[in-house]
Amino acid sequence: MSIKITSFEIENVKRIKMLQYTPTENGLTVIGGKNNQGKTTVLDSIAWALGGDRFRPTNAARDGALTDPYLKVTLSNGIVVERKGKNSSLKVTDPSGRLAGQNLLNSFVEQFALDVPKFLNSNSKEKASILLRIIGVGDKLFTLERDEAETYARRHAVGQIADQKKKFAKEMPLFQDVPDEPVSASQLIAEQQEILARNGENQRKRDRAYELEIRRNELAERINRTRGQLDKMTAELADLEKEVETAYKTAEELHDESTAELEENLRSIEEINRKVRANLDREKAEADAEEYARMYDDLTEKLSSIRQQKKDLLEGADLPLPGLSVENGELTYNGKNWDCLSSSQQLKIATAIVRKLNPECGFVLLDKLEQMDNDTLSEFAAWLENENLQAIATRVSTGDECSVIIEDGKPAVTARPEIKKDWSEF
Repeated sequence: MSIKITSFEIENVKRIKMLQYTPTENGLTVIGGKNNQGKTTVLDSIAWALGGDRFRPTNAARDGALTDPYLKVTLSNGIVVERKGKNSSLKVTDPSGRLAGQNLLNSFVEQFALDVPKFLNSNSKEKASILLRIIGVGDKLFTLERDEAETYARRHAVGQIADQKKKFAKEMPLFQDVPDEPVSASQLIAEQQEILARNGENQRKRDRAYELEIRRNELAERINRTRGQLDKMTAELADLEKEVETAYKTAEELHDESTAELEENLRSIEEINRKVRANLDREKAEADAEEYARMYDDLTEKLSSIRQQKKDLLEGADLPLPGLSVENGELTYNGKNWDCLSSSQQLKIATAIVRKLNPECGFVLLDKLEQMDNDTLSEFAAWLENENLQAIATRVSTGDECSVIIEDGKPAVTARPEIKKDWSEF
């Protein structure tokens, strides 16, 4: 069972002359009045009584008071807290017999409950850190946030490189009808030498036929000059005729190969190879672009996985208030950042987080509720009551929504006993 404030008594503290009051157990107790009448002093006094010297006002004593400040707060667990005397010495009476003192109060009084502005004025990341700490997922979410940031940065860089590679590949020239690989000059020269060798062999055969023809003619002349050797030379001539016929027949079948194409290739090899290299560079650039695009897709999938883990982690946590979350290291409510929330939403969140920080502390002190209209005030009061929370708050007003009105440091009317308010009237 959470601990509430059952009554408080204040004398001669700052602007308060005398005030005794019994706040509503669950829901909202509004301390109203005009400006500079002592409303905030009520909250300061309760915070001082329960929180100790760190909440003590710089000039605690009321101007013109004949007696020292006196504070008394009675809690629902039976503990009575008093501060009185010149030094405002603390007296804590515990009916259960436990050792009494500030340490006992600190064990169940949440410091933020006494100083909600400290939470409200912290930055979004500090609020997120407090939330993550109380639901016990801070370290895990920190790791996921770090992985998400690193993965996002890496994916962004990879995406930029992929776009650059793709653009670079498109701007590079592409040549048709060229080999897939650079041409080798030495290979072309070797092919040329082979052709020249074959052509040389053909010429040798032609020369041989020509020589045989000369010999045949010489023999024919000798036959004409020397009839005595006619038979012998005739037989030799017949043989030579056959050889000449065979030789010319073979020579006619020979075909010389042209080296013009190779010579042209040799002359243009540098240009061909330039085009081949350009095609290869374009092909590599396209392959690089595809690889970086694949890496980008992989990192996108990893980023989605990390974000889903973050979502699952927070959805599975015991949050102080439905709709609370942490996005990009900042506290959010129903998807909105803190600076986009209304003042009433911020107070509701702060109250829920204070309760979650220390479930034993069932109350919270709130200043300046004039930022809420009556409808919002009614909704806030109903939520507090439904959550079994007690809020003691101030409001610049003298309307019927006020539980007690402070005028010149004391109740405008005799402090009423606890009244169950029907907030639906407002």
